[in-house]
Amino acid sequence: VQLQASGGGLVQAGGSLRLSCAASGRAFSTYGMGWFRQAPGNEREFVATINRSGGTTLYAHSVKGRFTISRDNAESTLYLQMNSLKPEDTAVYYCAANLRGGEVVPAPLYDYWGQGTLVTVSS
Repeated sequence: VQLQASGGGLVQAGGSLRLSCAASGRAFSTYGMGWFRQAPGNEREFVATINRSGGTTLYAHSVKGRFTISRDNAESTLYLQMNSLKPEDTAVYYCAANLRGGEVVPAPLYDYWGQGTLVTVSS
């Protein structure tokens, strides 16, 4: 499985961005998916996860109510809509796939990772 994240960029505080993660292969609909982020000097942290059907989602407390994770299984693409962005959201954002198919929080339980896309939020 290859994952290609895109959509990052520079945005002012209060603005919005939508990240995409395109997956190769035809088994995308069987994977649970997640978004993680890593700010400079920090460890990678969980942002959001979604199960294989898209029916269940979980969010980190810091992004709940501002970010929305979704997926299009027909297009093999994962999304992260980010609204009301804050400077502390600045990080490299990674998408990841887990073969369990469920909504999974711990990073070590993910099997495949994308290369990351940089989001910078200016104050």
